[in-house]
Amino acid sequence: MADFWCAALDLIPREDGSGDFRLLRPRTGPGPNISLDAHYSERTLPPRIHLDLYADDQIQEVERLITLGARKIDWENQPVISDYVILEDPEGNRFCVIQK
Repeated sequence: MADFWCAALDLIPREDGSGDFRLLRPRTGPGPNISLDAHYSERTLPPRIHLDLYADDQIQEVERLITLGARKIDWENQPVISDYVILEDPEGNRFCVIQK
């Protein structure tokens, strides 16, 4: 998961991570950190939390994330006209890509 999210968001792992916990930080400058913990939990739908990623070119960004290992989710309740694409990371955590 660390490899996927580092490539997806241009993050790098902090040096002091252990085998079951990783903190990912921006490559340069300030920004949000993402913490990944190797802990099993039941997947719930809808998820309790997910990320919205904003892109200048939504189609290109979705394709890039799919090549990194994401999977597109077809949601039967998604409005025909919507500004988001639902994806799952390789572990099944859902997130959206939205056109800026």
